[in-house]
Amino acid sequence: MIKYEIKNQTAIITLNRPEKRNALNSELVTRLSEKISEAESNVTVKSVILTGEGKAFCAGADLEYLNLIKNNSPVENEKDSASLSDMYLRIYNCSKPTIAAVNGPAIAGGCGLASVCDFVFADSQFSKFGYTEVRIGFVPAIVSIFLIKKIGEGKAKQLLLSGEIINADSAHKIGMVDFLSDNVLNDALNFAEKLNLNSLESLMMSKKMLHSISGLNVTEAVEYCLRINVLSRSTKDFEEGINKFLNK
Repeated sequence: MIKYEIKNQTAIITLNRPEKRNALNSELVTRLSEKISEAESNVTVKSVILTGEGKAFCAGADLEYLNLIKNNSPVENEKDSASLSDMYLRIYNCSKPTIAAVNGPAIAGGCGLASVCDFVFADSQFSKFGYTEVRIGFVPAIVSIFLIKKIGEGKAKQLLLSGEIINADSAHKIGMVDFLSDNVLNDALNFAEKLNLNSLESLMMSKKMLHSISGLNVTEAVEYCLRINVLSRSTKDFEEGINKFLNK
């Protein structure tokens, strides 16, 4: 259901249900959350790539799973939704840079998976993106939060309310996709290797800073960044980096 490997300080997490187009169900949601936590806690890992096995990145919710939850009680629905929320938040709040290597269609919840990653590589020919929940009477509630943060409310409304599926080029133009590629996993790995050259401590502090200041006013943001500046000067990585630079 999930393939996990570490390559050159990068954890590669692969959704491995190609016969179901890597669709989400309860077990996959739980497993993915676990693997994100595993990568985050591994001190040898500096970056994380999320991709899909086969021709799809993730087709959203599994049809059998949808058929089951339609009969859930409110308590069961709340528990299931909390598990889904936890998965998205674990990826979004992962202290290490996350990269989505979108090798094919990323639909509904699968599109949400891409949007919670820090960087998105998309196959220029085969990747598709869309939030089709409104077509089946569902609401793309949890994923909407992350989409708005990524592309803004106006563009998010167009996607969420229309249920339209767009190609990789269109997704790139509106900011959903950072890089178009003809070999997404290879290019994502090359990009990860560039990130991995940097101090892990600096990467983690910088990512936390960027997340934290987005909800602050300018004065609060400057005060927060001042504290980060002071803290970063006392780290071992900073000391080693300065010494290495001075001794060139």
